[in-house]
Amino acid sequence: MHDIDAEQFESLVVAELDLLPDDMIDGLENVVFVVEDRPEDGSLDLLGLYDGVALTERGQYGFGEMPDRIVLYREPLLEIVDDLDELKEQIHVTLVHEIAHFYGIDDTRLHELGWG
Repeated sequence: MHDIDAEQFESLVVAELDLLPDDMIDGLENVVFVVEDRPEDGSLDLLGLYDGVALTERGQYGFGEMPDRIVLYREPLLEIVDDLDELKEQIHVTLVHEIAHFYGIDDTRLHELGWG
């Protein structure tokens, strides 16, 4: 599945975001979604990353505060799938996983819920 370029991949991410339940998306304040080819260390081990302070651990944002980021890594995701349907499913799962971190849900709880 290596023939999907960055622009096509980003379109898939946007489409999967649109499919997520409103109650999951509505609470996302000051969060940007970013697509990168791979993590800074060059590995293919990480599918996504929540870069910010969980909602359960923060006060309110101040003026000029940088947004939290949810990053999806294109190359690692492409590496683990065989077809477009699997890719869409993995993008969906990765988005839910990283959004859950925004809401303060840790990896242990995500595994318990079947999203790990």
